[in-house]
Amino acid sequence: MTTQMTPKQIVQQLDKYIIGQDEAKKAVAIALYNRYRRMQLSEAMQQDITPKNLLMIGPTGVGKTEIARRLAKVVQAPFVKVEATKFTEVGYVGRDVESMIRDLVDVAVKIEEDIQYRDVRSQATQEADKQLVKLLVPGVKKEPKQINGIQDMMAAFNSLSQGENPVPNNEEVTDDVRNQRLSVKEQLDKGLLEDEEVTIQVEESHKVNPMNDMMGQMGIDLNSAMDSILPKKKVSRTLPVKEAREVLIEQESSKLVDHDAIYQAAIQRAENDGIIFIDEIDKITAGNKKNSGEVSREGVQRDILPIVEGSSVNTKYGTVKTDHILFIGSGAFAESKPSDLIAELQGRFPIRVELNDLSENDFIRILTAPDNALVKQYIAMIGSDGIHLTFTKESIEEIARIAYKVNHESQNIGARRLATVLEKVLEEIMYEAPDMQMGDITITQEYVDQKVGTIADDNDLTKYIL
Repeated sequence: MTTQMTPKQIVQQLDKYIIGQDEAKKAVAIALYNRYRRMQLSEAMQQDITPKNLLMIGPTGVGKTEIARRLAKVVQAPFVKVEATKFTEVGYVGRDVESMIRDLVDVAVKIEEDIQYRDVRSQATQEADKQLVKLLVPGVKKEPKQINGIQDMMAAFNSLSQGENPVPNNEEVTDDVRNQRLSVKEQLDKGLLEDEEVTIQVEESHKVNPMNDMMGQMGIDLNSAMDSILPKKKVSRTLPVKEAREVLIEQESSKLVDHDAIYQAAIQRAENDGIIFIDEIDKITAGNKKNSGEVSREGVQRDILPIVEGSSVNTKYGTVKTDHILFIGSGAFAESKPSDLIAELQGRFPIRVELNDLSENDFIRILTAPDNALVKQYIAMIGSDGIHLTFTKESIEEIARIAYKVNHESQNIGARRLATVLEKVLEEIMYEAPDMQMGDITITQEYVDQKVGTIADDNDLTKYIL
């Protein structure tokens, strides 16, 4: 585990971003800390302790997804959010359920790469700076060497297969070039050439190919297979020195690390620390509806079941066991109930947490309390145009009141309604701000009423505008 925070400390971190829902935050904190407890036990006992998966039940916009997303950030764990409705029963068009595990391993590999790259960054930076000096002060071009004989042809072919120039050492470094490079290196070290443009060679990014996902289901990485047969194609890019350095550092870091070790560590991280958030899980319940879609929805549940129970999934990095991955199911269950899930799947989500509907006071706190709260975001964005925006206490209370009122008189979309109301309140200011150059604007209760009060009072207008 990448953290040893206690459940109370985890909840304190979540409190910075999520208002209310104390019961849900407590439940996920305990589930997370239990994973740390498990890792302190003997290997024999670790194998028998399975994660206690959670099922979050509550209306949209109350914080279900945000709790899971912030939880993963707190502990730097591999995290994937999937929509249950995107999966289909085997034989139908759609994503197969095992793709969630492959996505999780991709995230784990990225985390491991970042860790390993940080360890070699200083060495990679030195190599990148050497390359930048050579690019900024190229040597004197020599005549291309003629390829004669079998040995020269074989050497050229080997260089080409590794993505290198088939005719190396075609530059001569004279004393004049050497002195210029020393001067440029000094300027580079002092940060005087950060905006100078330089042309570098970078590997061409792989294009999205539907075949890749199909082959990935069989644990085959089509891109890697093709790279081993064909030389990597490189393209020229002209970038400022500060951006080119980062590209070169990444290239050099890739040469310095052991990728096989990264993949093994990533698989272990995904197996022991991975969190998969299955949203809209209520949409795959058949309920009491007897229609043609019932079989398909129940089929998706049966396909998800072995993944949650614990199985082995082939990925392009190796086989991943899902026994100890933490699954968090989520759904509004407005038209169905958890008992409509098949019994085996219900048993795999033993911890049930019901999230509460948000009150008017919750809305006021959501607008102002969290780090980078909605009001703070709009103040910062409009501030980029030189406008100093302020909200009175009464205006924030009025925005919260209107959002709460609209939610309960039309469709309840939770905290997302606040963004809708705020956008309407600030629409004219955001349109005019770039031409105003500078100034102070105060949002009052009267201004809020003027912009959205009448809309909120008219049921027909509310349905279409708010």
